[in-house]
Amino acid sequence: MRLLLIEDEKRLAENISAALREVGFAVDHAADGALGSLMAEQGFFDVIILDLMLPGKSGQTVLGELRSRRQHSPVLILTAQEGKESVVDLLNRGADDYLAKPFDLGELIARVKALIRRSKGFSTPAISISDVTIDTIGQSVKRDGRAIDLSPTEYRILEYLAHRPRAIVSKQELLEHLYDYDWEHHSNVIEAHVSNLRKKLALAGSEPLIETLRHRGYRLTQERHDAPEV
Repeated sequence: MRLLLIEDEKRLAENISAALREVGFAVDHAADGALGSLMAEQGFFDVIILDLMLPGKSGQTVLGELRSRRQHSPVLILTAQEGKESVVDLLNRGADDYLAKPFDLGELIARVKALIRRSKGFSTPAISISDVTIDTIGQSVKRDGRAIDLSPTEYRILEYLAHRPRAIVSKQELLEHLYDYDWEHHSNVIEAHVSNLRKKLALAGSEPLIETLRHRGYRLTQERHDAPEV
């Protein structure tokens, strides 16, 4: 998944970006509101993390512009402002969640994952597709009860496809959501990762879980559903 962090405090932005990348997210960073608003217009982002006190354009203005453009990416607000009224106002402006500074990075990551789940229509961290179970917290995969050892990129491809059930996902869409602004430099590796993923998930006597549609993209062949436990 690809996140946009709009935060002007350099050290805080570096710490947040590093923590999010460590758990597998692609992260783009904007250090002011004007650039953040411009980047958000691209519509690539699965979650936007937005500070309020920004140079150039306030976080409130960025949020208002996003929603007026009918962009529905979940927005998590980072705020040093206190008081119930400011929180209510932010939620009424279209924010999906907020976190008051200072905060624990583990809590931030958990809230980001929860926002992604809700935006994709999942109620639990575990996803099942046929006999494949994906634990989005532990980032582990099992098929028919057997653990599957995936590389970080293979896991991210599978999780992204699981969030787009029965949809044809193009190679470019995968690149835009799995990598940061530098995604074009990875354009030649997606086919190899999908091929390896398909082989690792293969089960004798079963249809391939991932279907390739020539010149169009990839699609899961089975429906997904929430899993009660992993």
